[in-house]
Amino acid sequence: MKSSPANRSRDIERQAGYLHPEHCAPPPLRTHSADDMWFIRDGCGIVCGVITWLLVFYAEFVVVFVMLLPAKNVAYSVINGAVFNGLAFLALASHFRAMCTDPGAVPKGNATKEFIESLQLKPGQVVYKCPKCCSIKPDRAHHCSVCKRCIKKMDHHCPWVNNCVGESNQKYFVLFTMYIALISLHALIMVALHFVFCFEEDWAKCSSFSPPTTVILLIFLCFEGLLFLIFTAVMFGTQIHSICNDETGIEQLKKEEKRWAKKSKWMNMKVVFGHPYSLAWLSPFATPDHGKANLYQYVV
Repeated sequence: MKSSPANRSRDIERQAGYLHPEHCAPPPLRTHSADDMWFIRDGCGIVCGVITWLLVFYAEFVVVFVMLLPAKNVAYSVINGAVFNGLAFLALASHFRAMCTDPGAVPKGNATKEFIESLQLKPGQVVYKCPKCCSIKPDRAHHCSVCKRCIKKMDHHCPWVNNCVGESNQKYFVLFTMYIALISLHALIMVALHFVFCFEEDWAKCSSFSPPTTVILLIFLCFEGLLFLIFTAVMFGTQIHSICNDETGIEQLKKEEKRWAKKSKWMNMKVVFGHPYSLAWLSPFATPDHGKANLYQYVV
């Protein structure tokens, strides 16, 4: 049987001696635990993450101080303010969890002779070694040059969350794109209504700022909202499609052969968001409980 391009690009060996474990430095004494905060020290990613938060805070400022507080209808201001601020809070919380959650990093430097022999490999069984981080690479894991680690079920590296999107944080990334798309749509609707109100009334009475300043702030918010609505809505749809088909972005790009058992789309959703279905799917504070949803089920 011909090997796939993905297999040819990997360091494939069948015995511990051929993996050259002597070339790998021993793993660090202190390993990363679930209680530790995960953070990638990448300049570009940090800048993109800060910009993301600043843009959300700018939208908060324009919505609250330019459109809602000057409005005469108190119920309109309270309801829209509560909805927008609630969604913005969930968006930022999702961004923080996506950024500071270990995406599924493989222990670095574990390709030692002792560890390989402890696997008790059966005759003919194939294991994969990453030559870049000297780790035994699990199936469906890929090396990220930015994180400098192999990531389980890596979808892609996103500079906007300064992290890889992988097995353990994909839920938070999907929630982040969804909530950003929702607040962008909500902001665009409020901007349109505010323009209509200001055209019907006196511009000096529809905002606490001067008319030119109000127009500039609203136009910039409209441009920001439209741009992020399109981007995050497309990204959200792409992520849901990948989850339902149980195929990551890298696997689609490399056209890797599917060797894992096919599951239903609903079960694939439970693998990412938790088992069973509940409102916790929409919460960035709830860690997914996979339960009966098998993460890795391969065709024998």
